[in-house]
Amino acid sequence: MTPEDLCHRYLDCLNTGDLEGVRVLFTPDAEIVSPLYGVRPAHDFYAELFADTTRSRTTLLNIFDSSAEGRSLALHFRYVWTLASGKVVEFECVDVFELAEDRQRFTRMTIIYDTAPLRSDFEASRKGGQAG
Repeated sequence: MTPEDLCHRYLDCLNTGDLEGVRVLFTPDAEIVSPLYGVRPAHDFYAELFADTTRSRTTLLNIFDSSAEGRSLALHFRYVWTLASGKVVEFECVDVFELAEDRQRFTRMTIIYDTAPLRSDFEASRKGGQAG
């Protein structure tokens, strides 16, 4: 599988809420750095993200493949995220991936986007979900 295939499969898993599908794209010790969730093991992060999500819709804008060592990718996309509360938030983000040596799985991902416009909706959705 090419790194570009990995990126497309990753977005497909986000769009369908495929927890096991997204987990196999990451090494067992992979971690995610998220502006909303903090640093989490990848397997835990996606369980938490999908629990907080009613629906995801992504639109791919760009894939940037590092040419230096070939171990980094950046995925630029528009994300329409329906929170568990039903609130829809939309934003552009960049996910920066570090690849395993064989370039077949991700070892780390750093998510970059401005959380200011959606943080209060996200926090309200999580509080509502925990109380219910």
